[in-house]
Amino acid sequence: MSTRRPAPAQRTGGRSSGLGTAGAAVTLAGVLVNGLAYLVPVLAARRLDPAGLSALATALGLVAIASVPGLGLQLAVAVHHARNGSSDTRRVTAVTAAACAGALVVATPLLVAALDLPVEVPALLAVTTAAVVLSSRSLGELQGGQRFLRLAAAMTLLAAGRYGGVVAGLLLGVGLTGSLVAGALTAALAPPVLARLARAPGSSAGAPAAPRLTAAQVVAGCGATLAMLVVSYADLLLARQLLPPSGSGAYAVGTVLSKGALWAPQVAAVLALPRLATGDRRSRTVALAVTGACGVVLVLASTLAGGLAFRLAGGPDYTHLGRYAPLFAAVGALYAVAFVLLNDRVAAGVRWAAAPLWVGAAALVAVAATVTPRTVPGLLLAALGTATATTLAMAVTARRPRATPTAGEPATARPSG
Repeated sequence: MSTRRPAPAQRTGGRSSGLGTAGAAVTLAGVLVNGLAYLVPVLAARRLDPAGLSALATALGLVAIASVPGLGLQLAVAVHHARNGSSDTRRVTAVTAAACAGALVVATPLLVAALDLPVEVPALLAVTTAAVVLSSRSLGELQGGQRFLRLAAAMTLLAAGRYGGVVAGLLLGVGLTGSLVAGALTAALAPPVLARLARAPGSSAGAPAAPRLTAAQVVAGCGATLAMLVVSYADLLLARQLLPPSGSGAYAVGTVLSKGALWAPQVAAVLALPRLATGDRRSRTVALAVTGACGVVLVLASTLAGGLAFRLAGGPDYTHLGRYAPLFAAVGALYAVAFVLLNDRVAAGVRWAAAPLWVGAAALVAVAATVTPRTVPGLLLAALGTATATTLAMAVTARRPRATPTAGEPATARPSG
């Protein structure tokens, strides 16, 4: 079995994306994507009551989790496109989108009962999820074709569709359900727009000689990405179930800081990923250094200005929680490091690379449900302990010898928003 080497255009594209205009464009797009994602809970904290704020934060978390196969699809399409050229990926895309949306619809009774959501919310989330997954195909084609300026534009357009309607609904004061309806409608517009943007001029889709993208290739990119999101959103979902409405709302505001520390350094991992797949250990060292330094800066900043951080994230009603700001930031910073290590292991073709994350998520659920006090600081300390133990476990496994990835095997990247 042989491993295909990246084409020269791919290596050049990776270098230009890190140092040139393309890299700056993708970086700016990432900032805009995450900015819109953070704007929703920040605005919701001022427009909804604590129960509504917690419900909206939970809804966003469910979409993020349900859309994980879309991230795996994007990665698989990008790797497949870079190695084999354009091929027909429409069928596997449609099946993936239907499975993701259908899972939310089927789980409606459970979600309504366990998370205390309005009965119509899962169906609205299913529409948004399907749109995100369908759009992932276009993102993968742009990424695999090294068209980074268009990739940056596509990322921004998808974020505008995914979050723009929700923001508009909150500004118009239509409440939780009305905002999610608006969000589903704008999200549904994204797939055809991105498909047109990804269409290569002067080329026909689906080169006859190129092998088809298989379901196994998509599944290979999903497991680790799912583990990433489950462990990083587990405390938010637990807060919704274990804490009173005022406590879960406060915790939702705190997780804005966690997600900021988690996704702020994502560019380092994205730029390092192609080199990680070729066994470049220096790139892993640089990515870890940049990610760790960013986390330290954010934790220190939240220590010095915790009240201001909570005020910006949730409004004046949450300023008194500022003493918890560095702990929330530390949770996100630790997971950011763990995810770089996970990217390296999956890019190297290591089996069960995400096992420490799954164990950590299970441990957090067990400890939070049976041991820790059902308060904001109690759940927060459990989340911080889980993040610390998980990151240490990932560091230990990262010292093991690297496996050789097989051809067509996708590697994971950092999810956006």
